[in-house]
Amino acid sequence: MPLVIELLKGGVAALQDYILAHTLTCLVPAFFIAGAVYALFPKEKILRYLGPDSPKYISYPMSVVAGLCLAVCSCTVLPLFAGIRKSGAGIGPAIAFLYTAPATNILAIIYTASLIGIDFALARIILSISFALIIGMSMAAMFSDKKLENEADDPPAQAFAMNEARKVSNWLWVFFALLVAILLWGASSLITLTVKAIGLAVLLVALVLVVRHTLSRDEVKSWMKETWFFVRSILPLLLIGVFVAGMLRVVIPADFVGKYFGSSTVGATLAAVLFGVFMYFPTLVEVPMARMFLDLGMGKGVLLAYLLADPVISLPSILVVRRFIGTRRLFWYVGLIIVCCTAAGLIYGWVTSL
Repeated sequence: MPLVIELLKGGVAALQDYILAHTLTCLVPAFFIAGAVYALFPKEKILRYLGPDSPKYISYPMSVVAGLCLAVCSCTVLPLFAGIRKSGAGIGPAIAFLYTAPATNILAIIYTASLIGIDFALARIILSISFALIIGMSMAAMFSDKKLENEADDPPAQAFAMNEARKVSNWLWVFFALLVAILLWGASSLITLTVKAIGLAVLLVALVLVVRHTLSRDEVKSWMKETWFFVRSILPLLLIGVFVAGMLRVVIPADFVGKYFGSSTVGATLAAVLFGVFMYFPTLVEVPMARMFLDLGMGKGVLLAYLLADPVISLPSILVVRRFIGTRRLFWYVGLIIVCCTAAGLIYGWVTSL
């Protein structure tokens, strides 16, 4: 009975931390961006750059660059992934974006270099981009690009006509830039709460003014409708996953790190990757976690494997991603992440031990 109580406390604490410290400033803006992409951004633009028929030399670099510009975690990126996928992006480029955004965004790389070292930061960005391209291309080659039933495009005729006819004006670019700025500013852990609140207030006022100048009432209604679709599709599974991950933290002994993860063996590296795959931490939190593991005696190869896997995916995101790509594609995606991160950790551990 005491263990059950502790497990429930761990789940509630994780849920509370997630909602108070993460959902409002990170996930909510991501939902609004996803809804705006689907409701307002011309589909022909998405299909031109990220669609299944787009040249690989355009679609994959575009998806990686888009990911590099966003400081989001494995859960915050989900509505953005769902938005571009629902708007017609090919499975390969969409998966490359899904991998890149939490794995190797600019803030994460800078933070890694300052807290752990430039060698880890360089290894992280090079390997993460490589893995994003490998996994995305392999999924495009292995699976057809036919969408699942719950991915089907079903916008109202009015919104569809609006979407097809609209040209991307300069003001619409400003609108999307403000949405992304709100997400980046809210997700940053490098600024104080007061500065963050002031910055968000200024950005929100600017966003309201741009919306009034740029969007019609029907366009705003379409944006809100698509945003709500992503909220009701993703948020319940996300909260369940966060709760379960919080319970798992209670039963993982802290003294295991130095004893069992001090050298880059296959077992230790694989275990670190699996820990990173299933546990959830908000964006950039994996960096101080990795620093703590390093201080406790974790081997460098094992640490890199964990650092590569942790931000990319988690139990909450696994539950949601399955909804949008299906079970078979999910197993392939998760399996490739585990294999790539484990192999990278073993190689890095061997090289640094020479």
